[in-house]
Amino acid sequence: MTYKDAGVDIDAGESLVQAIKPLAKSTARAGAAAGLGGFGALFDPREAGFKDPILVGTTDGVGTKLKVAIEANRHDTVGIDLVAMCVNDLVVQGAEPLFFLDYFATGKLDVEAGKAIISGIAEGCRQAGCALIGGETAEMPGMYAQGDYDLAGFSVGAAERGTILTGENVAEDDVVLGLASSGVHSNGYSLVRRIVERSGLAWDAPAPFDEGRALGEALLTPTRIYVRSCLAAVRAGKVKAMAHITGGGLVENLPRVLPEGVTAELEAKFWPLPPVFGWLAKEGGVVPSEMARTFNCGIGMCVVVAAEDADEAERILAEGGESVYRIGRIRARKGNEAQTLVLGADEAWGA
Repeated sequence: MTYKDAGVDIDAGESLVQAIKPLAKSTARAGAAAGLGGFGALFDPREAGFKDPILVGTTDGVGTKLKVAIEANRHDTVGIDLVAMCVNDLVVQGAEPLFFLDYFATGKLDVEAGKAIISGIAEGCRQAGCALIGGETAEMPGMYAQGDYDLAGFSVGAAERGTILTGENVAEDDVVLGLASSGVHSNGYSLVRRIVERSGLAWDAPAPFDEGRALGEALLTPTRIYVRSCLAAVRAGKVKAMAHITGGGLVENLPRVLPEGVTAELEAKFWPLPPVFGWLAKEGGVVPSEMARTFNCGIGMCVVVAAEDADEAERILAEGGESVYRIGRIRARKGNEAQTLVLGADEAWGA
């Protein structure tokens, strides 16, 4: 018998490696050659411009959004999601993403689908300014159903010693800026898929909330990458803390960067709720409080700044391509109340 008889095609794996080498090369940056094929990859922080760097590492996946990609047979955007989920977590600590590695596992390797997935990863790396320096493609018959696959991502960033954002100096009267999301991003898809199932719509049906696009295409809109705009604001000295709004939504993520004695008070009327969330809420009967702790509800990144720096921070972020909203303020915490409150959601979100 041969390995191929057992379901593992080494030739297909090598074909994928050759196909993605140009994609990795397109992400090359100072400090990394972004070449593939070795047992490990090297990165030189000094060549990247750092004098005394602290390294920051992250890892994440895309969750059950992958099921939408598989069932809709669209694989070219989930790689962007994979990168976004890692590098957005790096930038909230003031770190510049340096390099990225991926893990792609499937039951039987489809070279074309694999190339589409890795092309999305390379695009995400280009958007974030980090190098795709390696990864692993695992063909594991018996572990995954026909056509299924899983993705994991790993990224390392750096910041000069003493510049890491911790949120410890967030104080009363600071302003919370919200950066618009591109859609659902990569969290809450177990609920999204349940709502779609309940609606009876197929993935190729017209999206009720996005004219001219199929439902699957609209729900696969990739996670926005906030690295370049947020780094510009951080390096200008205008940022006290940032929170990437992922699983747990607005109410669970902002407290991760706030001191114990303060609360972020957000006003839902201060930013528009994208149509996709209105449809999910109505079709699924999801109440506003559940929306706020499951989805980003239109805000993919929160940036906490001093009141006197709000205008300049907003200008820098807008110049970086962001849609910026002043969504709330920081005030003293009262007793054991929640550290993030979303006020007026019932009225603003049409409950």
